[in-house]
Amino acid sequence: MSRTYLGEFEELVLLAVALLQQRPTGAYGVSIADELKQRTHRTTSVTGVHVVLYRLEEKGLVGSELGGASIARGGRRKRLFTLTAAGQQVLREMRQLRIGFWEALPTPFFS
Repeated sequence: MSRTYLGEFEELVLLAVALLQQRPTGAYGVSIADELKQRTHRTTSVTGVHVVLYRLEEKGLVGSELGGASIARGGRRKRLFTLTAAGQQVLREMRQLRIGFWEALPTPFFS
């Protein structure tokens, strides 16, 4: 399998999915945008998040299913996203790549 490369925003969205899928409310567009805003202090549009989620789904890094309908959403259902095994592997690879770079920097660099 060839290596999958992610842009910064794709990586952040993938990390948010990994984090939020563990919560009872799950990982869906609005919750992901809110999590990104809280952690990065940048405002992201829900539409932008959805574009990335569908791209990640095409790459096989996330899967999705429709959740239950709710009165609060006017009877509409949320599309809930979860990390696939391939998505977990890509995150592990990205983490190792970044750690390698940080560890290669000389200690005085941080002084």
